[in-house]
Amino acid sequence: MTFVTSAPDMPDLRDYAFDWALVDVETSGLIARRDRVLSIAVVTVGPDGKQTGEFSTLLNPGCDPGPVHIHGLTAERLRGAPAFEEVAGRIGALLQDRVLVAHNAQFDYDFLAHEFARARLYLPVSQRLCTLALNRRVDPPAADMRLGTLAAHYGVPQTKAHDALDDTRVLAGILRASLKEAARLDLPLPLVACPPRQDPQFTPKPPKTPCAYRNPGKLASDGRLVQGMKIAITGDTATARAELVARSVAAGLNMVSSVSRYTSALVTNDPAARSAKARRALAEGVPVIDERAFLGLLDDVRPGTPHEKPTTEEPVAVAAPAVVPVPAPAAAVVPVAPIPAAREPEAVAERKPLAGRRVLVVGGVHQDAAEARTRIVELGGAAAVNLSASVTDVVLLAGGEHDRRMPRITSLRLPAHDADWLTAPAPTAVATPYGSARTRSPYVLPRGGVIDLPDTRTVTRWDVSASWAQRTSCEIDVVAFIVDEDEQVSRDEDFVFYGAPESPNSSVRLLSDGPTEQTITIDLTAMPPAARKVVICAAMDGTPTFGDVGAVQITAAPDSGATPLAQAVLDAATTERTLLLAEIYRRGPLWRFRAVGQGYGHGLAALARTYGVDIAD
Repeated sequence: MTFVTSAPDMPDLRDYAFDWALVDVETSGLIARRDRVLSIAVVTVGPDGKQTGEFSTLLNPGCDPGPVHIHGLTAERLRGAPAFEEVAGRIGALLQDRVLVAHNAQFDYDFLAHEFARARLYLPVSQRLCTLALNRRVDPPAADMRLGTLAAHYGVPQTKAHDALDDTRVLAGILRASLKEAARLDLPLPLVACPPRQDPQFTPKPPKTPCAYRNPGKLASDGRLVQGMKIAITGDTATARAELVARSVAAGLNMVSSVSRYTSALVTNDPAARSAKARRALAEGVPVIDERAFLGLLDDVRPGTPHEKPTTEEPVAVAAPAVVPVPAPAAAVVPVAPIPAAREPEAVAERKPLAGRRVLVVGGVHQDAAEARTRIVELGGAAAVNLSASVTDVVLLAGGEHDRRMPRITSLRLPAHDADWLTAPAPTAVATPYGSARTRSPYVLPRGGVIDLPDTRTVTRWDVSASWAQRTSCEIDVVAFIVDEDEQVSRDEDFVFYGAPESPNSSVRLLSDGPTEQTITIDLTAMPPAARKVVICAAMDGTPTFGDVGAVQITAAPDSGATPLAQAVLDAATTERTLLLAEIYRRGPLWRFRAVGQGYGHGLAALARTYGVDIAD
């Protein structure tokens, strides 16, 4: 790879030159805090694109190697290999002062962080780059974003998939080609700062067994406890707190660490105390009882109502997922409208004039740009948030000619149209239609649109990604709430955010793909029995609002690297600081995905309280 400019208007590739450490790990499972690294390869590449070093080894994890059918690493093959701590020093030396690069980089980084923590060593990584996230920005005309597919697209030979060293050599070729594409499009690299996650506090708490019963409400006047009641405790107790909680859980109660309007009772020996829990209980009318009374009630807890089990009837086979636009919700909780018989969305879209086009709107005030993107979707096209290789057309609104991307748009010879083009565009051929190399393009959902997800026997994991303008300076946090039939979290741990990036059983996790892209990954088969919906939101801190950011794109994809099933652009928010992006929810035997796009003026703390989580402002 030679860092030279190919044309006068192309940026200097030296802007994309770093010392890189390309990494690939094969593991015994998918959960870094529990599973182990079985093999690792590191290839170092200099700023000039030339390889400077290489190291690979098998590792003896001291445990079952897991899915041998995927990685081929049997216990016999690993016997006699070094333990991770024996090679950690050499690996650390290769990572030192380099940007860690991997495909789905947070996965590899998390495993390294935990392995270094077990070895009581410091992981010398301050930045990472995900080639999957980088290629999502570039959006090349490849069938999907998996490593093998990108290798074929960029002409990088692949000898042995799921071999750590070969995958890392392939990754080096993909990185070189991706950096050239990023330079051609003048895209900023999605570099992610890496905190010292090897600290023991990074490890999530051991899973708490979910309560098997529905919340029957507040403690009644007869003073009888019912299984499923949400009980909070504040202040000192004569009984050890751990023992008190254990006895309560054994009786079928749901012990929570915060108070909301759905809390059944607060236990405290000092009702006059002004703790946050006591103040909230007073404000919400939550009954307050002392420890002695509570212990007496524990001796006779009434049977509760178990959470409804999802129906397991065979879903009706359809030719394509059912897609239906529904009115945008007026609040966080809305009833789901019945979905009509399944139909073929792509067949409908093909008859529209912008079918196969991905259109970028440049310039204009927020409202005008939002209306233009809405019109693009109505005409069968896909609205783009950022410039990428998949953009086929550009709509110039007032002031768009001064946008910093216009020189790049001109050099790429993209057709530029004024706003009148959206009134009645002629259905003309597209030189490189969006998704032309893919088996299908994502279904484009309007705000409020719903789509059925495939049966969980076919697809179990879903990645819901949110991305916004790549030069956005304000900070946005994507969060998720796992809620029950009452639209409330069953436990505080069902709130997933930057401070607690995964639920206790890892069914829902937050991934940081770059400064302007974050993903919530959901394992539907691991959802707790009380879970009926995963609500995915975005929140901003301080004075900026979503009007300063503009459009937010969301996609729902079956696993990382796969072509998204559906996408939507949400930009109705203007003065709001929180935005409900999407929901994945149960509907009979199926799960569904809804693009929401409802904004609120309050911050994350107030949003969390609506779902039963009380967090500090």
